[in-house]
Amino acid sequence: MNPIQLLPLAGNVGPAVRALGWEWAVEEACENYVAQEAVLLPEAEADALLSAADTLYDMLVRAIPDAVPDDLLQLLAIPPGLWAAVRHSWHDDRHWHLYGRFDLASTPEGPKLIEFNADTATSLPETAVVQWASLIAAQQGEEDRQANGLFEGLEAQLSHWLGLNEDLDSSLLLVYLPDSAEDEANCGVVAEAARAAGFSRVYLCPVDAMQVSVVGEERGVWAEAAPGEWVRFGFVFKLVPWEILAEEEPALTADLSQLLLSRDVIVANPAYTLLFQSKGLLAWLWQVYPQHPLLLEASLQDLPGRHVRKPLLGREGQNVVELDGSRLLHEQPGDFTHQPQVRQRWVELPRDAQNRRYQAGVFWAGEACAISFRREAGIITNLSEFVPHLLS
Repeated sequence: MNPIQLLPLAGNVGPAVRALGWEWAVEEACENYVAQEAVLLPEAEADALLSAADTLYDMLVRAIPDAVPDDLLQLLAIPPGLWAAVRHSWHDDRHWHLYGRFDLASTPEGPKLIEFNADTATSLPETAVVQWASLIAAQQGEEDRQANGLFEGLEAQLSHWLGLNEDLDSSLLLVYLPDSAEDEANCGVVAEAARAAGFSRVYLCPVDAMQVSVVGEERGVWAEAAPGEWVRFGFVFKLVPWEILAEEEPALTADLSQLLLSRDVIVANPAYTLLFQSKGLLAWLWQVYPQHPLLLEASLQDLPGRHVRKPLLGREGQNVVELDGSRLLHEQPGDFTHQPQVRQRWVELPRDAQNRRYQAGVFWAGEACAISFRREAGIITNLSEFVPHLLS
């Protein structure tokens, strides 16, 4: 495998982003973990990554039986309290999947799926704004030098979602986990795209500031958009994982599900994205498409040889275990050891001259639309360095 080629990027990303008028997209930590160099990405490889994401999305949709049977929901570890919402959203096209991010490995045989972050994928500011600003700062800013149509993809998806639900009030509430500057910045990108897409009102707040009622005239989803001004919203975007809502706020989740079923509100990403989010689907895909060139062998049973084991609804690389047969090679700490585990064949990621591994993130928003990279000496996690790219 050819080593990753890098181009140094001079210039300060922060001022470049602010000069574009996107001050809100840069948090302090963002400037510190975006690399001061870019991956030189051959156009043919970029095309292969984008094509792989489009093909994989079609495979995911075709792999789900239309009835969404109980045994599949159990196999994927979907919380029972969400089964009705999952099935309802799967069968009603007005519940629109806005975006997700495929994590892919570039190999000599072509791209391979590591996993799909279908529900609450982050790194939107870095991908849509910061990696582009890094080229501006380094005076490498021609638009066609980067595979990066993420903001435009989000705007088109949000516009389509709005058009599918014209019977609902065109106000959008975006909620995120409290005390997370990263999640707030990610919601900020979606909010900007929503304004461009034509939503009449767009408001961001922590999820604990959202009020949900299923009673009488107050039925709906509310937030205090200004002091003393409570607004009922027709659309909700939540950067809060469905399974965390179900586990930590079962009563709220039940009320929200009831409002979905009665069309008092619509939520993105929809509940059915949990089917794609669950890493159990990696094993399901291997059964439906055995030996497919875009897939790595995966199973809910132990695998021989070198492989990784990871929790079905784990996040941020937590509790990922590297194994050679039954021999432990490495284990990431985390909070998801209680979950069922999937096993996936080990794949070597491409490396640079300093032996750092590179994982490609390909955003899908109606179609594959943007590429980004994370790098790390070991397992890729949410704290791994973000690396812009430059088409070569």
